[in-house]
Amino acid sequence: MLTMLGVIAGNIRSIALPTLVTILIPEDVRDKANGLVGMVTGIGFLTTSVISGFLVAYTGMLGVLALALAASAIVFLHLLTVKIDEGRVESGDDSQATPKRVDIAGTIRVIAAVPGLFALIFFACFNNFLGGIFMALLDAYGLSLVAVEVWGLTFGVLSTAFILSGIIISKTGLGRNPLRTLLLVNVITWSVCCVFTIQSSYWLLAAGCFVWMLLGPYAEAAEHTTLQKVVPLERQGRVFGFAQSVEQSASPLTAFLIGPLTQFVVIPFMTDGAGASAIGSWFGTGPDRGIALVFTVAGLLGLVVTILAFNLRFYRELSAAYAAGKDDDGEGGGAAVASPA
Repeated sequence: MLTMLGVIAGNIRSIALPTLVTILIPEDVRDKANGLVGMVTGIGFLTTSVISGFLVAYTGMLGVLALALAASAIVFLHLLTVKIDEGRVESGDDSQATPKRVDIAGTIRVIAAVPGLFALIFFACFNNFLGGIFMALLDAYGLSLVAVEVWGLTFGVLSTAFILSGIIISKTGLGRNPLRTLLLVNVITWSVCCVFTIQSSYWLLAAGCFVWMLLGPYAEAAEHTTLQKVVPLERQGRVFGFAQSVEQSASPLTAFLIGPLTQFVVIPFMTDGAGASAIGSWFGTGPDRGIALVFTVAGLLGLVVTILAFNLRFYRELSAAYAAGKDDDGEGGGAAVASPA
């Protein structure tokens, strides 16, 4: 139950954080700030993996919980020094007044009013749908190649890709059209997924995971930067929450389905079935090659859908909406962006 509450709190944080970036950061450098958010995620991934491992080894869970509570207390003290002005005014204008506590229909209307925004959310949902495949099978594939200690250390080292990515974004930004950056990143990522398990190689796998982690913050920062500009500030928390709910619903569903499908269909197909006979001579055979085939097919699907997205109307419409949007003030601290209409 406590773990479930922690997950809920973490999701609320991930909704509030990009909204706070809109309030606190000027629009012209907001993409760089979103990159730094990804860098912080990478630092957290790296440090918590290492520190918690030592703490569990020497103190048990007591040390982990004590450090978590102490760090949380420091964060609360720091937040007392941060001034957050949402820029709301008491007037007859409903767009600036405090919104109703529950207004799902209004949130859907805001999303629908921005051309292409629903398509962006469902595109991210599809990506997460395919991402659930890797969530379910990546550990099994990695552990078929190396010992568990090596696999754990590998992810500790590879998490530095998050940090590197955040540093690069904070220096270069995401370009004039973050949506284009998002799709380009997906093209590269899914292309890598097509080949990083093409042969049974630990180094090939590690290189593919590094590229995945390096480009992940780019995709997330690009999506956040786009939403921050085309959605009014007073609705951003709700839109981020709606998008997160839709997008995150896909990964667990795929993870739940793909495990049995891989075990009972794809692995026999690549062990002594038709797949082993057709491509086993160069692709390899056995359970690990069955998992590898699933990764390759997922990469191909992701690549095809991303290339199609480049040529769909939603890409042009949302790109135009982003280019037309601008903050009401030049400091990034007031009401956010152009009207969703």
